[in-house]
Amino acid sequence: MVPFHCGYVRFLAVKNMDQSVSEIVALWSRILVRIKERVNDSLVYDNFFADTYIDSIKNNTIIVVANSGLAVSVLSSQYKQMIDSVVHEATESNFEVRFVEAGQVKKESEKTPQKALYFADVNKLNPAFTFKTFVVGQSNRPAYQAALVVSQNPGRLYNPLLIYSNSGLGKTHLLHAIGSAIKERNPQTRVLYITTQDFLDEYIKFVKGDSEGQNIKDFFRDNVDVLLVDDIQFLVGKHGTEELFFSVFQTLYNAGKQIVITCDVNPTQLQGLDARLRTRFTSGLPIDIKTPDKETCESILRMKIQANGLSVDAFDPEVISYFAQKFGNNVRELEGALNRLLFYIVNVHPTVHVNLQTAMDSVRDLTNVQDDETKLSIGRIINTVADYYNLAPYTITGRIRTSQIALARHIAMYLVRTMLDVTYTKIGQAFGGKDHATVMNGVEKVDNSLKNDRRLQATVSELKGRLGSKDK
Repeated sequence: MVPFHCGYVRFLAVKNMDQSVSEIVALWSRILVRIKERVNDSLVYDNFFADTYIDSIKNNTIIVVANSGLAVSVLSSQYKQMIDSVVHEATESNFEVRFVEAGQVKKESEKTPQKALYFADVNKLNPAFTFKTFVVGQSNRPAYQAALVVSQNPGRLYNPLLIYSNSGLGKTHLLHAIGSAIKERNPQTRVLYITTQDFLDEYIKFVKGDSEGQNIKDFFRDNVDVLLVDDIQFLVGKHGTEELFFSVFQTLYNAGKQIVITCDVNPTQLQGLDARLRTRFTSGLPIDIKTPDKETCESILRMKIQANGLSVDAFDPEVISYFAQKFGNNVRELEGALNRLLFYIVNVHPTVHVNLQTAMDSVRDLTNVQDDETKLSIGRIINTVADYYNLAPYTITGRIRTSQIALARHIAMYLVRTMLDVTYTKIGQAFGGKDHATVMNGVEKVDNSLKNDRRLQATVSELKGRLGSKDK
């Protein structure tokens, strides 16, 4: 197939034609017919003209490849005027013809930056975002399972699949995981991952005519088997882009191609989104990811620690618990806080074992850690009681039932209940998921013992003093 460049647009604009390789070939064929009539010497024509072809059209210049340096010299000197005249007749435009050798064409093409095809520079699939590296919990299991099904049966089930959640909860991770799994099963599958901003950028190129000649809708039809689109909410209000995306969506959907989309809200809540798009986005399987629970956050932290080549045993359990509780509303924020801790223990405060104080120091400027140290909270009460009894905080919130740990646990529950007026249910959640009755029983035990047990009275008074209570 003869190579070409989009400088041919000017000629096509004059001729009111669609740009294509076949038309360029046809153009030069018509020119050669007229040249052959004027040369009137078959030997000259066969040796110098017959093998020529158009390589490219740049601005007002048509670059024609000849079969040798001698041919270039002869055509550029003896036949130049005649050739320019024939080209003018064929194109009705004032093009200049320049002849080059094939080897010279290759060198020039290497020097001259060519216009990119659609999405030539978009983000590629991230090899770190796979199903194996995605930590599954109650909050994200349905979305994970749906993504897994789609990766095994693209275009057959759940089309389109739409995953929505607040920012930083794993939507993009699943999007990349789907693409990577599909490519692993069938490397020939053409998977395109783009952000909505990528699509907006290409729409602008499409309107301006800056991309290589192919129509953008034809590009999707001919080059994409699986389309993964991130952050579709940014399409709202971009009416021209919405119209084009609707057309692309329909083209792929009608061809049985898989479409997966992410959004930061349920698309039914996207005010201003084209009603046709909203209907189609929700026609397959819309599924959400909820805020991860503490257990899932702790699993994510352990996996990330191991992925960095460190042992989880080098981190006190309360460090994991603290980070999961403090940064658990957003997985991206959780990972960022852990990265900050890892940097801190290597570059700022080198240590082989990480305790809670070191961990809190590492993220002091990321969050209001001082509040955790001075403001009365469930976490502070647990830490204070643990310190008083020389225990690790996680033992108080765990399931160990030795007499000393059980007493410390009940005292901590009592202080939380009386000093913060927290419900039994919420206290149970903070103490490892214990039920309402267990918490109530523990609080009542301390309350009843305080009436006669002077040692317990002194202990509780001391703890209240450490916690800053005036009522000791």
